[in-house]
Amino acid sequence: MLCLPTRFAAVILSFAPLFFQRSWRRAEVLLIGAILAPGKRTVTSLLRVTGLARERRFVNYHRVLSRAAWSSRAASRLLLGHLIEAFAPRGPVVLGIDDTIERRRGKRIAAMGIYRDPVRSSHGHFVKASGLRWISLMLLAPVPWAGRVWALPFLTALAPSERYCRVRGLRHKKLTDWARQLVVQARRWLPGRDIVVVGDSGFAALELLSALARHKVTGITRLRLDAALYDPAPPRLPGTNGRPRTKGARLPNLSEVLRDGDTRWQALQIQGWYGEGEREIEICTATAVWRHGGMPIVPIRWVLIRDPQRRFSPQALLCTDLHRAPEQILGWFVQRWQLEVTFQETRAHLGVETQRQWSDLAIARTTPCLLALFSLVTLLAARLKPAEREAAASSAWYRKPRPT
Repeated sequence: MLCLPTRFAAVILSFAPLFFQRSWRRAEVLLIGAILAPGKRTVTSLLRVTGLARERRFVNYHRVLSRAAWSSRAASRLLLGHLIEAFAPRGPVVLGIDDTIERRRGKRIAAMGIYRDPVRSSHGHFVKASGLRWISLMLLAPVPWAGRVWALPFLTALAPSERYCRVRGLRHKKLTDWARQLVVQARRWLPGRDIVVVGDSGFAALELLSALARHKVTGITRLRLDAALYDPAPPRLPGTNGRPRTKGARLPNLSEVLRDGDTRWQALQIQGWYGEGEREIEICTATAVWRHGGMPIVPIRWVLIRDPQRRFSPQALLCTDLHRAPEQILGWFVQRWQLEVTFQETRAHLGVETQRQWSDLAIARTTPCLLALFSLVTLLAARLKPAEREAAASSAWYRKPRPT
C-alpha cells in the first residue's frame, strides 16, 4: 500500500467518505497513480507506476470507474470547498464556464457527436471533430506562488450529442441548458457568496442570463454589435389599459455607436490582457434592456471596447449587474482565457484524450476526474513550503522564475 506524505494526506483522504472502504483502497491507488504517471492515463499505466503491474485482479480497478457506487457530484462539492478555502476565502467568487471537445472514435462511445473543433478552426476555416463535448465550470482565482490567475476545474458534465438523445427518446439539452444547471448547482453550494460567471459568446443567451439573474448570479459574456437594445419601460400611468410595457424606445446598435463621431470614449489601462501584460484600450459604457421576441427581458450594462492602435477588432461585453464598474467587468472577462490554458495543460500533461474506457459510466467519470486532477495537484502544491516550490525541476535551457 502506498504511503501518503502527511501534508498531502489531509486533502486526499477527505474524499474517502464518498466511497465504500474496499472501493476507496482502489480509488486511492488510481488517484496517486494519476498524479505520478507520465503520458497516458489508462488504468493499466496507473497500476504500473504504482508497482502493481503483476496485480491479477486488475479488473477491480477498472470497476472503480465503470461500476462502483460513488457520487462525482459530491466529490465536486468537496473539491470546490478546498479550492475556495485555499484561493478565494473572501470577496466575489469568479467562475469561468466553457466547453471543449475530447476527440474520441469508436462504435461503443454512444454519446459521441460531430462538432466544430475550436482549436483547429478559425474565422475563415471550419474544421469538424468527432468526439465528446464536455462543459466545465472552473474557479478563476489568483494563485499566489504562480503570480497570476489560474482556472481550476471542479465541476464537469458530458453534453451528449443530439443523435444520442434522439435514439434513446431523451430531450436534447442545449449547451446553455447545461450551463444553467452547473451554475445553479454552484449557487446552491455557495449560498452566502457573491458569484460572478464569465463565458464566451456561446453563452450570451437571454434564457441563460435571465436564469442567472433570478439566482442572484452575475453573468459576463460577449455581446453582438447588432443586438436589439432598448430603454427601460416607462412607469405605467394610472388608468392605462392593456398589458404593461416591457421596453422603452429602441436604442442605436452598438455598431452605430462605434461609428458615431460624438461617442465619448474613456481610456483605460487593463492588467493581464490575455497574458500580454498591460494593455491600453478605450471604452464606452451604458445600461440598456436586451430584448428579443419570445425571450426573457434582461437589463444589462454594455461595455464597448476598441483599441487605439487597432491591434484587435472592436468588441462588446455585457454584464447582468448594472452597478458593476466597467474596469471590474473587463478585469474579470480577460481572465476567461485561462480556461483555454487549462484545457491545453490537461491535454499536454494529464492525459485527457488518452483514456480508453468504453462503458457509459466510465466515460462520464474519467474526463471530469482528469480535469479535477489539475485542481487537486494545485491544492497539493499550495501545501508545499516556498523553498520546496522554488526547488522544482526545470530545464537548463528554459528556466522560469515562476511555475506555469
